[in-house]
Amino acid sequence: MLLAIGIVACNSSGGGGTGGSLALTLASSTVIAPQNGTAGSVSFTVSSSSASATVSLSGVPAGTTGQVTQPNSAGAGAILFTATPGTPAGTYTVQVGCTSGSQSVSQALTLVIAGATTVSNTADQSLGINGQLKQFMSTSFQPAEWDYQFFQSHPASEPAQLGALAPQHIRIQGISEAVPWKANSNPQQATDWDFTMLDAIVQPVLTVTDHSPEFQIAVAPPLPGMLDANGHLIVNAANLETMAQYAANLVSYYNKRGFTWGGTHFQSASAHPITWWGIFNEYNINGLTPAEYVQLYNAMVPAMLTVDPTIKFSAMELSDYDYENGDPRNNLPTFVAAPNAGGVSAQVDVASTHFYSSCDQSDTDTQIFATIPSFVADVQYFRAQFAGSANPHLSSVAVWVTENNVNADYASSNGNSTCNPGQKFVLDQRGTSAFFAAWRPYVFSQLAKAGNQALFHWDYDADAQYSEADYTSDAKYLSYWVDATLGQLFPVSATANPGFLSLAATESATIESLATKNPDGSFVVMIANRAVNSPSDNNGSGSPRTVIVDVSALGSYSSVSQITLNAATDVTNGPAAMSLTPASQLSVTLPGYGTTFLHIQP
Repeated sequence: MLLAIGIVACNSSGGGGTGGSLALTLASSTVIAPQNGTAGSVSFTVSSSSASATVSLSGVPAGTTGQVTQPNSAGAGAILFTATPGTPAGTYTVQVGCTSGSQSVSQALTLVIAGATTVSNTADQSLGINGQLKQFMSTSFQPAEWDYQFFQSHPASEPAQLGALAPQHIRIQGISEAVPWKANSNPQQATDWDFTMLDAIVQPVLTVTDHSPEFQIAVAPPLPGMLDANGHLIVNAANLETMAQYAANLVSYYNKRGFTWGGTHFQSASAHPITWWGIFNEYNINGLTPAEYVQLYNAMVPAMLTVDPTIKFSAMELSDYDYENGDPRNNLPTFVAAPNAGGVSAQVDVASTHFYSSCDQSDTDTQIFATIPSFVADVQYFRAQFAGSANPHLSSVAVWVTENNVNADYASSNGNSTCNPGQKFVLDQRGTSAFFAAWRPYVFSQLAKAGNQALFHWDYDADAQYSEADYTSDAKYLSYWVDATLGQLFPVSATANPGFLSLAATESATIESLATKNPDGSFVVMIANRAVNSPSDNNGSGSPRTVIVDVSALGSYSSVSQITLNAATDVTNGPAAMSLTPASQLSVTLPGYGTTFLHIQP
C-alpha cells in the first residue's frame, strides 16, 4: 500500500521550484512512510524546455531509502520512500532537486516517518491479570481546614460533576483539623469528637457512583502522648490500643449504629457503609519503621473487624517517590514475612503505593517520562513479594496505586518548595496541561500491563498542578477528561473486564500502544504520543507523531470512532468523538503531546 497525504498543486508561492524554463512541481508537500516498510509515494512533474531533467534527493534520514523514478517524456515521475524501525519516528525535511543542463531547482518535501501498530485478535495472557485489564480509575479527597468546604461552595455543580467522572472507591484521607477525635477527656466530653469537617467531604462522596469510598485512616489523632515533636505517631502499647479504639469507633460511626461518647451519640447520616479502609498514610516517610507499621496494622485491623467483619483493607500506602526510605524493597520484606517471623497477621486485601514522577518543578519533560519504568518495576516487585510470601494468606493480595500525579511538591509556610527548600515553590502545570494527556495514559497502560488493579488521581479538588476540578471555580481541567475517558473506554467491574490483545509496534520510544477487547465485544486501540520536542522542554508542546494502525486482524466491523485528548480538547465539554470510515488500516496523527483512542464496534 502506498501512503501519501493529499494532492496539493505546487507553484512559486506554494513551494514549487522554478529556474528560468525549468520547473519542478510535487503533487503533495508531505509524504508518510511507516516504519514497517510500507512505501510512501509522491509524484512530480518536471517542465523543461532544454535538456532532459534529472531528479535527486538529499536529507533522506538514515534507515530510510528514497527511490526516484526519473521523469518520462511527459515530465512525470515519482519518489518512493521506504522506512524501517531504524529511522526514529518523526518529521524530516527532504530536499528534492532537479537539474537540466545548467539549470537547477529544488523543493522541500516533508517526510513523516510514521509508527506502525498492528493489532491482533489474539488475547495476550502475559499482560495484566491472566490477560485481563483490571485497573479501575479513581480520584481522591483530603478533607482538612483548607478544602473541606468544596461541596458547600459548589452546590450547583457538585457532587454531580464528580459522579460523571465515575471514579470507583473514591479515596478519602482526612488530616489536620478534619481528624474527628480531638481530645480524650476524663470523664468523656461530647466535644472530644467532631465529624463536621470530615463529613463535609465524606457525606457527599457517599452519594455518588459506587457509594463505596476507600477511607484512609491517614494519621493518628492529636491526643496527649500520641505524637512526637515532628507530629509522628509514637508506637508503644498504649498508643497502639488507642489507635485500635479510634479505628473501631470510625467503623462504628460509618457502618453500624454509631457510638456514644460523653452522653452524645455519633452516627453517620448516610445509609451507605464504608467497605474499604486504608491503614495509615506513607508510614515510611512519617517516622515509622517497617516493624512498627506491622505492629500498628496488626492492632487496628482486628479491632475494626470486631465491629464489622465484612470490611476490607488497604495496607502499606507507601510513599514511593525518591525518598531515602521510599524504596518498597526496604519495606515489603518485613510486612510479608511469616507472622511468627514478625510479618503481618491481620487481614490484607490490597497493598497500596503512591507514584509521583517528580518533586522538582525544574525537572524536564524527558526526566518526567523516564520515571515510568520504575513505577512498573515496583508494581512487579509488589506482586512478586505477596505471591511469594511465607504467609499463604497474602498470595491473592491485589496491588493498587492510591496516589498518582506528575509532581508531589507543594508550598511550605514561607512559600518555598517543600522538597527543595532553597527555591520558591512554583506550580507544575504539567498536572493539567497537554503533557498530562500523554503522561497519564502512558502510566495507565504500563501499570495495567504490569498487573496493577487501581489508579487513583491525587487529587480531585485543588489547583492546576494537582486536580481534576479547580477548588475555587469548580472548572474542569484537561486531567478530568483524561481520567474520565480512560475509565469509560476501559470499563472494569467485579464481573467483567477488558482483555489485552497482542500487538506489534515499531515505535515504543515515543509512542505507547494499547489494545483491548471489551466485555461488550468492542475493541479499543490507544495511541499515546509522549515525544518530547526538545531535551530542555519543561511543559513543552511535544513533537508530532503519526501512527498507522493495522486492525485487519479484527475482521470487518461496522463503525469506528476516534477520541483525542490534547491541547485542543474542549475542557468545558470534553472531547468530541469523530466517526472514521472503517478500513483495515487507520492513520492517526497527534500534533504534540496527547492520546487518541480508536473505539471499534463489530
